[in-house]
Amino acid sequence: MIATTTERIPGKEYEVIGEVFGVTTQSRNMFSDVGAGLKSMIGGEIKAYTKMLTTSREVAIERMKDNAKEMGADAVVMMRFDSGSIAQDMQSVVAYGTAVKFVD
Repeated sequence: MIATTTERIPGKEYEVIGEVFGVTTQSRNMFSDVGAGLKSMIGGEIKAYTKMLTTSREVAIERMKDNAKEMGADAVVMMRFDSGSIAQDMQSVVAYGTAVKFVD
């Protein structure tokens, strides 16, 4: 399943099927929060949070692709991400785009 941030896929013609989404919400663990608190005092990257967000994006993309497959799509174009915090210890990530079906 192709997922691209561009509107066009070179060499492919397609028809639009509809919007697709993939959502995940991850919680931070207590040890990450302690580490983040210490890191915020001295500065620098908080690797546990970076890893959590990277994993969240990967999960959201796979769920979006699954949603597209369920609709009979061959690809997703114009893919984007959105994210936000829920309370103080959860992060939600959504991948979304337009499902398309290739035409001959």
